[in-house]
Amino acid sequence: MSLKLAFGLAVLALVCASGQQRASGYVLGPDDQIVIRALEGLDVGDKPVLIGTNGDITLPLIGRVEVAGLTVEQLETELVSRLKVYVKEPQISVTVTEFRSQPVSVFGAVASPGVIQLRGRKTLYEVLSMAGGPRETAGATISIVRLAENGPIPLPGATQDPTGRYSSAELDLKEILDGKNPSANIEIKPHDVISVSQGTDRKVYVVGDVQRSGAFNLGGQRSLSVLSAVSLAGGLGHTARPEHALIFRPAPDGEKHQEIEVNIRQMLKGKAEDIALRPDDILVVPTSGTKVFGTVVQGILAGAVSAAIYAGAAH
Repeated sequence: MSLKLAFGLAVLALVCASGQQRASGYVLGPDDQIVIRALEGLDVGDKPVLIGTNGDITLPLIGRVEVAGLTVEQLETELVSRLKVYVKEPQISVTVTEFRSQPVSVFGAVASPGVIQLRGRKTLYEVLSMAGGPRETAGATISIVRLAENGPIPLPGATQDPTGRYSSAELDLKEILDGKNPSANIEIKPHDVISVSQGTDRKVYVVGDVQRSGAFNLGGQRSLSVLSAVSLAGGLGHTARPEHALIFRPAPDGEKHQEIEVNIRQMLKGKAEDIALRPDDILVVPTSGTKVFGTVVQGILAGAVSAAIYAGAAH
């Protein structure tokens, strides 16, 4: 399933839920706007009430009320308690009309980067969905930065900055999308900063006796298995010799390369490990014909990739 489709489904669910402005469990804060309705006792009508920067509101009869830090239900209980002095059985409802006190910043390779206002408790996956989900060009990692006052980030490897004001953590994007690490889908706190890394044109190359030789973007994945790469290339050709395939892997020093023999036939039978291709790896599937080298370099590969294949084939 593509990133766009997976997150489209999640966004649809969120849109359906967004009409419920009741915001059960939402913790109120400065700059939130609410409407307070009472059958009697409070002469506020449907006029919106803005929570001040100090977290307070002022109402007729009741006076000043400390609102910040209370949920909608707790505020209703507090108002009922105070209004009982003037009304026998007060009935009050509170509705949030503008959510402004719990911003989360989402940047990087997402469809709609910017500031999102939390409406109750949200997980990392839900917040990414609210930002439209990762773009197809997203890289492999997500970083989260959190104010120390909101507690440490509950993830292995989370670190604190030297000032002690922030903590930060880095996550594998694919693990989040695939649900392979549920514990990483943490609750997001107000003022968290989430950044989805940009892909850096990370590709693997499949050439030789396959249906569609070419370069394939890794997107948010750190690697791509040999069988997945062959699948993206449309499958093996009719004259392929998959038992003699090779991976040419660039060396860190940039001068030599590593040659890895792979038996795709055995992989297809489940009798050999499906090796992971790394960025810039070149998978070569030879043909049973004699013009192996000509087949390998044929197609859409250009420049450096063709040179890399030539160096490997001539070695």
